[in-house]
Amino acid sequence: VLDEQTDIAYYDRNRKTLYEGLIKLGFECIKPQGAFYLFVKTPCEEKTFIEMAKKYNILLVPGTSFACPGYIRIAYCVSYETIVNSLPSFAKLADECFKK
Repeated sequence: VLDEQTDIAYYDRNRKTLYEGLIKLGFECIKPQGAFYLFVKTPCEEKTFIEMAKKYNILLVPGTSFACPGYIRIAYCVSYETIVNSLPSFAKLADECFKK
């Protein structure tokens, strides 16, 4: 495996699509530099935000699990289609969160 190489363009496209999509919706994100996940600042209490996301079939991990309270973690090591298809649900979540 020492001579094997990984094409990271796949993950970079997912990272850019998710990050830019969430920023456009008004979320504050920490742009990842090399991981397969990103941290998003929660606009309300972390657990409340996670419960709200479940209504839109969005699975999030609390930032407190990673010593990052007030944030949630989203993995983007999924298919590109999953990222693209999730953005309308994130838009609904943003509408609900930012109206409060």
